[in-house]
Amino acid sequence: MQVEIWSDIMCPFCYIGKRRLETALAQFPHRDELQITWRSFELDPTMQTTPGQSIHELLAQRKGISVEQGRQMNGQMAQIAREVGLDFDFDKVVPVNTFLAHRFLHLAAQHGKQDAAKERVLAAYFTEGRNVADPDTLAELGTELGLDAAEVRATLQTDAYAQEVRHDEYQARQIGVRGVPYFVFDNKYAVSGAQPSELFLEVLDKVWEEKHPAPQVLASGDACGLDGSDC
Repeated sequence: MQVEIWSDIMCPFCYIGKRRLETALAQFPHRDELQITWRSFELDPTMQTTPGQSIHELLAQRKGISVEQGRQMNGQMAQIAREVGLDFDFDKVVPVNTFLAHRFLHLAAQHGKQDAAKERVLAAYFTEGRNVADPDTLAELGTELGLDAAEVRATLQTDAYAQEVRHDEYQARQIGVRGVPYFVFDNKYAVSGAQPSELFLEVLDKVWEEKHPAPQVLASGDACGLDGSDC
């Protein structure tokens, strides 16, 4: 069974949604038979890094509110994150364009480490306040995952995996994705947003049952037992 997830590194609900899905997967008996693929999505492809700008200031600028109101909104988001065991430190967050990080995730996927890389980059962004648009930072994160730092740097110096990122975003437009996180189960059912884990589990069970229907007894009547005792 395939699960595709469109998300962005700078999207707090994407990290929260990841945790809620994982909570559902812990209760799903067929979790080892799932193939999870992370798809790229940029909330703001035109995003430019402004040295010294905080995420509170960026939020205030975009929402037309005060910096203090932005700080309060981020505080509320941090509380939601704590409910699923995440420690967001918005005072440390470095707002950046996430295109390079998405390319890094595609590189990690080629080494069978996409899910681990997704987790590592999200933690680096939301908890550690690291610049995930910096090739050296991504090389360090890659090393922690067992990737070769020189390969990561060399790859990110080219346009490798840029087409893969754009293709993910093209697919998102084709299926009408307007916000993330966006989960697609077996190309059949979609869940938009960081929904409760109970809903994810319900969808997982439904898709699995449809894919592996139980044998149905169409009629009952005279029958023999396996040992012939009922004949």
